[in-house]
Amino acid sequence: MPKFNPSASQYEALYQQFHWEVPKEFNIAQVCSQRWANDAEHASHIAVYFEDIKAHSETLSYAQLQEQANRLSNVLVMRGVKRGDIVAIILPQRPETAIALMACLQMAAIAMPMSFLFGPEALEYRLQHSEAVALIMDETGLDAYQQIRGNCPSLQTVITLDCNTPGALDWRDALRQISGEFEMATTLAHDPAILIYTSGTTGAPKGALIPHRALIGNLTGFVASQNWFPQDGDVFWSPADWAWTGGLMDALLPTLYFGKSIVGYQGRFSAETAYYLMEKYAVTNTFLFPTALKLMMKANQAPREKYQLKLRAIMSAGEAVGDAVFMWCESALGVTPNEMFGQTEMNYIVGNSSQLWPAKPGSMGRPYPGHRVALIDDAGTEIADGETGEVAVNRYDIHGHPDPVFFLNYWKNPEATTSKFTGNWCRTGDLALRDADGYLWYWGRADDMFKAAGYRIGPSEIENCLLKHPAVSNAAVVPKPDKERGNLVKAYIVLCSGVVATDQLIAELQKHVRGQLAPYEYPKEIEFIAALPMTTTGKVQRRILRLQEEERAKKLS
Repeated sequence: MPKFNPSASQYEALYQQFHWEVPKEFNIAQVCSQRWANDAEHASHIAVYFEDIKAHSETLSYAQLQEQANRLSNVLVMRGVKRGDIVAIILPQRPETAIALMACLQMAAIAMPMSFLFGPEALEYRLQHSEAVALIMDETGLDAYQQIRGNCPSLQTVITLDCNTPGALDWRDALRQISGEFEMATTLAHDPAILIYTSGTTGAPKGALIPHRALIGNLTGFVASQNWFPQDGDVFWSPADWAWTGGLMDALLPTLYFGKSIVGYQGRFSAETAYYLMEKYAVTNTFLFPTALKLMMKANQAPREKYQLKLRAIMSAGEAVGDAVFMWCESALGVTPNEMFGQTEMNYIVGNSSQLWPAKPGSMGRPYPGHRVALIDDAGTEIADGETGEVAVNRYDIHGHPDPVFFLNYWKNPEATTSKFTGNWCRTGDLALRDADGYLWYWGRADDMFKAAGYRIGPSEIENCLLKHPAVSNAAVVPKPDKERGNLVKAYIVLCSGVVATDQLIAELQKHVRGQLAPYEYPKEIEFIAALPMTTTGKVQRRILRLQEEERAKKLS
C-alpha cells in the first residue's frame, strides 16, 4: 500500500517523499471486503447503512457483504460467467450494489456499473458495445431494459432484484439456494476490474477500462481530501451515484478499503435530505458536488442552528466551487472544502487538504502525492506559471515510477486511447492556470471556453459571480452567436424560490457582474430557466445550452 506519512506538515515534504507501493497481485474485492470479513474483530462492523425515500432502513456488515458476494459469484459462475467477462450492474445506492461489485471483482469478471437514470438508447449502446454477458438490476432499470432486451444478443443472464422480467433469475431466490463459500480468483494489479463509459462532450460514449491498481492510485487524494481518512468514528456519505467514478472511486470503494461505514440513500437529492442524513448517521466525511453545495447553501444559510452535524471534511469536484460557496462552507458548516480534480481515466490527481496545506478559495489545489501533473500546450510542452493550459498527468511520478492511477484503455477504441496521450502526458481536456505557489485554477473544459468581441471567456468565473447574488440559485454561461462580435456572453439563470423574473432584475444582475469582473465579461443577455440541464454526475451541460443558442441563431439568419 502507499507510504503516506500523516505526521509531515508541509506539502513539499509530502510530495517529494512519497513513493508508490503496488503489489504484483491485487484485487479490489479482497482489500475492500474479504480481509475485513475474515478479521474476527471487524467482521461485524457496518459496511453499508441503507435508507430509502420510504424511510425503510437496514444495515450490511462486512461479514454479510462477503457472504452475499460469495453466493452471487457462485450464481454467476453457474451461469457461465468467467474471467474477463463483462457484468452490467444497474442499481442505485443500496447494499446489493456493493455486493454485486465485490462478487464480480473477486471472480475476475469486469464490473460495468451503469446509472439507473439511463434511458433505453443509452443502455442499449453500452450493453451492445461492451458485449456484456450478464445484467444485474432492480426496478429502477427495468423499464429501459424491457424496451431493448431483444437487441443485446451477448446478454445471456439477467438477475433482477425486487422486480420481474421474462427469463430473469430472482436475486433472493438464486442466492438462497447456493453456497456462501467462494474461492477468490488471483488477479494481478494491472488486470481489468471496472468498465465505466464516460459521457464526453462529443461523439459516442467511451468505455474506460479501469485496473484493480487504480484504487491504490486514488488513495493519496482520498486520504488527503478527507482530512486524513480514516479516523475513529468516521462515517462517509455522498449523493454521488455509485455507478459513476465520483460515487464509486471517490466514496464507496475507498471507504470500504479502510473498513469504515458508508451511507447509501435511494432517493432524489435535496438539501433537506442531505442535512437529515448527515445528522442521523453522524456523517463525518462527504463528497458533495458544487451544485449540491449551492442548493444546501440557498436552502439554509445557518444549518448548524437546526441540525447536529459532525462533519469534519468535505471534498468537492466536478465544477469549480467558487469563493461564495467556499466561504459559506467555512462559516456555516465549519469545514473548509477541499476541491479535487480528476477524471474517470485517471482520478484524484489534483486537490487540497486544508489541514495540511492552505486551501485557496476557488482553487483546484495542487497535485496530490504520487502524481506528476502539469499544464501543457497543444504540442505537449509544459507552460509557465500564469498562463492557461490543458491539465495533464504523466504516466510516471517524480521518481520515475509508474503511476497506478491510470486506466488501461478505451474499450474497443484504440484510436481514442492513443489520442488521449501526448508522449507520456495524459490529456484531460480541462483548462487551468497555475499560480506562483503551484495551485491550479480551473478555467473550464476546453470546449466550454469561447471568445466574445476578441476576449477569451471562461464561464466559471462569471457563474460564480452571479451565484453571489441572493436571487440566483444556479447559473450557466454560454456563447450566443453574434454577427458583429462573434459571440455575446449569455447567462441562463435559475432563480431562488419566490424570486420573480423581471427586466429590473436582469439589469441588476448585469450591474452586479460589471461591478466585480471585467466589463467584457458581464452577460449581455440573461434568460431565466426552471432548471439547468445536468449530467447524472451533477455537472452542468453547457453544451446543450450552447447548441440551443446556435440553433436559434440559424433560424434567425
